Amino acid sequence: MKRPFILITNDDGISAPGLHSLWQAVCPFADCAIVAPHSEKSGAGLSITWTKPLRIESISWQDATPAWSVSGTPADCVKMASHFLISKKPDMILSGINKGSNAGRTVLYSGTIGGVIEGVLKNIPGIAFSSCDFTFSPAPRIQKYISTLVQYFLKNPLPQGTFLNVNFPSSAIEIKGLKMTKQGQNYWMEDPEKRLHPEGIPYYWLGGKWSSIEEDPESDVALLEKGYITAVPIHVSQLTDFHSLTTMKNTIENLFETSSEPSPFL
Repeated sequence: MKRPFILITNDDGISAPGLHSLWQAVCPFADCAIVAPHSEKSGAGLSITWTKPLRIESISWQDATPAWSVSGTPADCVKMASHFLISKKPDMILSGINKGSNAGRTVLYSGTIGGVIEGVLKNIPGIAFSSCDFTFSPAPRIQKYISTLVQYFLKNPLPQGTFLNVNFPSSAIEIKGLKMTKQGQNYWMEDPEKRLHPEGIPYYWLGGKWSSIEEDPESDVALLEKGYITAVPIHVSQLTDFHSLTTMKNTIENLFETSSEPSPFL
């Protein structure tokens, strides 16, 4: 039986324990290639590197798994993998396991998510995995869920343009199960701090704190706090707000029609 081929990336860097744990979860049933940032790129989102060259380094990995580090972002990693490093299209892209939750609106900033979105834009299915723990320690309880989810979605792909965002609750909480749900509203918002260099020069540290928006009890943020693993299908290919397009189209276009009458808005 032909083994699936999976590309693995992350935003915590090639040396992150979460990356190794993700590879461990899928290597028993899939052929893998690893292409990850040389250093941590948390918060990189879908950003790419335009203003400086990218460096790629081959990395020694267990079981002769091909692995490379890239001096750019997770999206850069997927681009470089597709064009230079792997010879065939992956059946799936996996990203993670991120240290820190990617629940709520954090997905809009996350490099973990960015790597998967870059794959989706290339019509490659993807799953992003994150843990609420900031000090990540690989755990069999997480790996067994990853293995089951990946094998299921390899056989039953999500619709084109959609990826799965999976978050694990804190290791201090007993896992109650897994819930397919929706993204919440909270996110890591800025908490800037002004500091002073020993030489007397001021500098600024953006920092971050968890926002305090009241959540829907069925959101991923709320369910994680209750001990559930959350899995959210997120669609990214069609960005148009069709309701606004339909309701506003004629009104806005008519503002610019050639007419001798002055616009009522001017």
